[in-house]
Amino acid sequence: MQQVSHLLIALPNFFAYLGVGLALTIAFSLIYTLVTPHSEWKLLRDGYLWAAIAFGGALLGFVIPLASTIAHSVSLLDMLVWGAVALTVQLVAFFVARLLLPELPRQIEQDRRAAAAFSASIFLAVGILNAACMVW
Repeated sequence: MQQVSHLLIALPNFFAYLGVGLALTIAFSLIYTLVTPHSEWKLLRDGYLWAAIAFGGALLGFVIPLASTIAHSVSLLDMLVWGAVALTVQLVAFFVARLLLPELPRQIEQDRRAAAAFSASIFLAVGILNAACMVW
């Protein structure tokens, strides 16, 4: 009976963290698609596999540190602040990758495998490092 009671007490926190986590993920997706020079949504609708892989890498690169933030935060505000840090780090990673390889967005638009795999790898690597740095 005590376990059920604990579950009922913990459930609102679960939904609060899930809701804020989903909101941050949607915010990241929208901001990321606004800063890229190509339209991920159009490329996805048109069936560009490698654009989906590049975007998926960016999304996972954000969600990995966000999950670390959720696991280690002491409050929703704490989670929100560190989630914003994770979002910012991923956007910086995009701009650095674009600075190093200016043709990267155009190559993704052309459904080039190497560009998408590199892009996804960069985002995942930065996301994993970001998550590790958020463990305090």
